[in-house]
Amino acid sequence: MRSYLSVWRLPSAPVLLVAGFAGRLPSAMVPLALLLMVQQQTGSYAVAGLAAATYGLAMAGMAPVLGRLADRRTPRPVLLAQAGAYPLLLTLLVAVVLGGAPTAAIVAASAAAGAATPLVSGTVRALWSRVDPRVRGTAFALDATATELVFVAGPTFVAALAVLAAPAWAVAVAGALAVAGALGIATSTAMRSWTPVPAAQRTSPFATVLTPGMPRVLLSGAALMLGFGALEVAVPAFADAAGSPGMSGVLLALWSLGSVAGGLWFGARVVSASLPRQYRWLLLGVAIGLAPLAAASDPWVLGALLFLGGTAIAPTLTVQNSLVGAIAPAHATTEAFTWLSTMATGASAVGAALGGALIESSAGVSGSLLLAVAGAALAVLVTLVPGRRPVRRPAASEPVAA
Repeated sequence: MRSYLSVWRLPSAPVLLVAGFAGRLPSAMVPLALLLMVQQQTGSYAVAGLAAATYGLAMAGMAPVLGRLADRRTPRPVLLAQAGAYPLLLTLLVAVVLGGAPTAAIVAASAAAGAATPLVSGTVRALWSRVDPRVRGTAFALDATATELVFVAGPTFVAALAVLAAPAWAVAVAGALAVAGALGIATSTAMRSWTPVPAAQRTSPFATVLTPGMPRVLLSGAALMLGFGALEVAVPAFADAAGSPGMSGVLLALWSLGSVAGGLWFGARVVSASLPRQYRWLLLGVAIGLAPLAAASDPWVLGALLFLGGTAIAPTLTVQNSLVGAIAPAHATTEAFTWLSTMATGASAVGAALGGALIESSAGVSGSLLLAVAGAALAVLVTLVPGRRPVRRPAASEPVAA
């Protein structure tokens, strides 16, 4: 508990944690709310899925571009511009959908709104990477735990608002949360203290991705998220096959809560092993935790196994973020974290698609669960591939949040 209090006492920590949580909720709320809203309006799951996928891909694709722009000056003007544009584009999206516009217009409005999603996650992680190294690991643990809670609370809010009002209200609430989060971070003490680090020379658009050590982190993270995407599809299918479709939300919540518990425990520990070694062993722990899932025959047994297996997830993401913060060039920290999010989003979508195909094939739900294990195992193997040693950059001389 003392280590968490040390983080909380940092001048900007409460703002980064609270505003960061609020600003990330739309990433978990809007795709689901958009799916429900479009399906209700058009009666087509195909169009609804296309709109939600377009929104997510546009958000993931634009993030590194905006991250690179944010690093050149500061993220503040980017966040302020997005805080103004995002609610307007969400309003346009709702109007297009409820107005009965053709599919092309719905897809275009979804892409525009997704591309304008405030750059909250990458900015918050970049700010955490500049705090005192003695509390940086704990700060990243809190950040990973908050991210897990986002994907528990976000869908819950959407479900409640969809029942009590309409999915469009969930989109509206998400827009308000995004503005509050973006403005809170943009006006924080940490942001005002941000000093851009000029690049030594002009770099290619993929220079940050190709930084020594970064490809292995990004590819291993993508393999892990591919497995998670397959698991997120397999769990509802398992619950449906077991005759308890309503259990799917409970099972996914147990998985996330296990991760929260593991993240809080790990963040209070002092680990002497190097970050790459920690990362490799934690990835192995995730793979081992996922392995028994295919043998489960009862939803409650699966829930217990998901909770236990989930305990390794937030610690893994904590170390992953620490690695990116240590490896990334000093002038491109925000961009580096946005690449991590982009790879994760894309890989998760691919995993969900592959998992769905396996469920519809003779492999069934077990095939999708085994794909989840294979993704985590592949992530471990990626970390074993030889490569250029990362060049550890010195810690920021003036931590912006301390």
